[in-house]
Amino acid sequence: MKEGRRQPLDEPGLPDEALRELVAEADTGRRQPAGWQGGVLTLLALAWSLFQLWYASPLPFLLDVGIFNDTEARSIHLAFAIALAFLAYPALKRSPRDHVPLFDWGLALAGMACAGYIAFFYRELSTRPGLPSPMDMTAAVVGLALLLEAARRSLGWPLTLLALVFLGYVFLGPYMPDAIAHRGASLAKGMSHFWLTTEGVFGVALGVSTSFIFLFVLFGAMLETAGAGGYFIASAISLLGRFRGGPAKAAVVASASTGIISGSSIANVVTTGTFTIPLMKRVGYPPKKAAAVEVAASVDGQIMPPVMGAAAFLMTEYVGIPYIEVLKHAFLPAVLSYLGLFYLVHLEAVRHGIEGLPARTLTPWQQRLLRAVMAFAGIVVLAGVVVWGLGWIKALWPQGSFFLISVLMFFLYLALVRLAARMPPLPFDDPKAEITELPEARKTIPAGLHYLLPVAVLIWNLMVERLSPGLAAFWALTYLIFILLTQRPLYAFFRAEGGYGASLAEGVRDLWAAMVGGARNMVPIAIATASAGIIVGTVTLTGIGLVLTEVIEMLAGGNLLLLLLLVALICMILGMGLPTTANYIVVSTLMAPVVVEVGGQNGLVVPLIAVHMFVFYFGLMADVTPPVGLASYAAAGIARTDPIAVGVQAFVYSIRTAILPFMFLFNTQLLLIGVESWTALVLTVAAGVTAMMAFVAAMQGWFFARNRWWEAGLLLLVAFTLLRPGFWMDRLVPPYTEVPAVELERVVTSLPEGASLRLFVEGVNLEGVEVRRGVILPLGAPSENAHERLRSVGIRVMSLGDQWQIVGVTFGSVAAKFGLEPGLSISHVELPNPDRPAKEWLYLPAWAVMLALIGWQRRRSRPSR
Repeated sequence: MKEGRRQPLDEPGLPDEALRELVAEADTGRRQPAGWQGGVLTLLALAWSLFQLWYASPLPFLLDVGIFNDTEARSIHLAFAIALAFLAYPALKRSPRDHVPLFDWGLALAGMACAGYIAFFYRELSTRPGLPSPMDMTAAVVGLALLLEAARRSLGWPLTLLALVFLGYVFLGPYMPDAIAHRGASLAKGMSHFWLTTEGVFGVALGVSTSFIFLFVLFGAMLETAGAGGYFIASAISLLGRFRGGPAKAAVVASASTGIISGSSIANVVTTGTFTIPLMKRVGYPPKKAAAVEVAASVDGQIMPPVMGAAAFLMTEYVGIPYIEVLKHAFLPAVLSYLGLFYLVHLEAVRHGIEGLPARTLTPWQQRLLRAVMAFAGIVVLAGVVVWGLGWIKALWPQGSFFLISVLMFFLYLALVRLAARMPPLPFDDPKAEITELPEARKTIPAGLHYLLPVAVLIWNLMVERLSPGLAAFWALTYLIFILLTQRPLYAFFRAEGGYGASLAEGVRDLWAAMVGGARNMVPIAIATASAGIIVGTVTLTGIGLVLTEVIEMLAGGNLLLLLLLVALICMILGMGLPTTANYIVVSTLMAPVVVEVGGQNGLVVPLIAVHMFVFYFGLMADVTPPVGLASYAAAGIARTDPIAVGVQAFVYSIRTAILPFMFLFNTQLLLIGVESWTALVLTVAAGVTAMMAFVAAMQGWFFARNRWWEAGLLLLVAFTLLRPGFWMDRLVPPYTEVPAVELERVVTSLPEGASLRLFVEGVNLEGVEVRRGVILPLGAPSENAHERLRSVGIRVMSLGDQWQIVGVTFGSVAAKFGLEPGLSISHVELPNPDRPAKEWLYLPAWAVMLALIGWQRRRSRPSR
């Protein structure tokens, strides 16, 4: 360290330039050209953001101009992404960073032309489906090659090589081993499938990127530019930093908060870890564990709604349920995972005697805890007032509610900005800031409450107005743009500082930077969704999914647990090196059908969302698994320690997350499925929280004292019982009764609204394979006509004496996603056993054992007199 320089906490292991380079390499592009080239790159990114806002807004339909259909919009979306990929990401490590070579300009223009070819010649292409012209073939071949090169530059080799392997499989099918051989495809058929239809590159994944993901990434970039990221970090540290192991607890809470608006685990690590890792080291955490805590917390941000690393929007399309339902199912497991990590770092602090940071004024711990609870309660009350208060307004005055709500939100914003203006500046806006004592919560929390208002607008539009995710995000973005433009002039006004014109200009620069930064953040995501479309297209063109199903079924040998372990392992391997979006597309395309098909044959009958959440979680485990995880490298660089050791420690910390998929696959109440009352909700949440505490305590070897081997075993038994009580109850009383297919009509008409039908089918499918499995079909509104109710989930049936046969399946329906096909016979259905006691009764002995262990260890931990 240079003479005379103060070191307030700990010198980061990587300089700021290296950290920015690491984030840029993963998220925004490493090239920052100057002069006119930088201006062109910036304007191109700005134009992309403006196009996406225009496409999402109602203006094109109101003005009857600039209306694009879904395929045209996807084409333009990818054209922007490919052009920016070649301009922002250099080809090689030795390629220039300060300017764009002429060759890359040529590639950018060619990529833009090939991707935009669908939009420019949409009408012509629609007249010759499956019969590509020479120009069509040229655009497809060149476009596909440029897309793969853009993927290599922006995402690295893993996804590129995976896409190349699948492309090779399409064209070399006849030369493959017999087990995976197929007829192959001609160049014309393959290129038409991948580039000129919506079965490949321009498929569902790119459509979701176009319609939803861009807007939420832009939303996160604007919130970050406005100052929300620093506010979340400061609030977490001010509330928790004084407690035992406080900086680690603050890292967990801050990462959960930033994970809500971030789609990148590495950016999350660098944003929060720059502050929290040195703070953790200061209070006594070893560098390896400090970095691992930050990695585990940041990667878990990818499972936190509402963004979930952009996978939430893909799930809506792949599973066929509304976006708000995806958020509901994902919420409790994410909260349990974060609570488990919070308790884990607490136990680490207790075991090693790690204290918190010094506060400016010493106050009793009861008062500090009360302030923290009141602060969080205040946020909850604010959200409740917004949602329920606005709900009453809409109910009383539905026609004028938009105007009145807009006025109320305006004045609420003014009041919160006035409150923030009276507070001192946040201390965590600058990573180089000297941190000598904890900020005061009473001055930190009010300094950014107005950042919660755009989130409230988003939730209001999704939950109350029931708008599409894209339109809901557009109105939240509109409100956020207003905040970016006005918060600095309002600060100047309330502080009587003057200079309103300069403040407004600075707000415009903030908005400009956020729109450009959001577009550059989107480049790897858009390229990933397009490249993953190659894998999806290969599955639909060759039927490789059936081969994978047969191979895994053979390896599992009918053992359900072995099947799930194999799927989990393959998901982790497939996910290595892939960004979250591409990761989910790959594992859901290849592995989710395996769980549905083989699991259904072996008695695993669960909702489709549970299967997709299972493969999603284990795909994400690749982010912390060495030697690939970039998040571990970033955290290790800040902590100045070995990245492999950090990755191993982070994986150990993440085991608590890895057990959740095995639990919610068998106990779907953890996904809030079948939770129909407040009592059931409270019991489910209480059992989940207690189970996570018990599991973490067993894994850490410490509860209220050091665990003995039998205490750790009891804690694991308690955790298992609370997370999956049905395991024991099923051995006492069967959960379902079998009803013959002849009673199908009576069962379908008698089930209440929102119920699910456990349906079992058998027969020979269209590929000539013998099928026998069960599925769960979510039924809609009640109907006296069983045929109508079944058609609502996508199947048409016909009675053949005492049997029922499926005669039609609607494309893209829930039934189709479960793999049901015409010609299969319905063997029977299952209904809940009315004589079976509620499995929640088993919570009581588990909680009793937990309380006994607490009492035993507390007595043992007291010093003898």
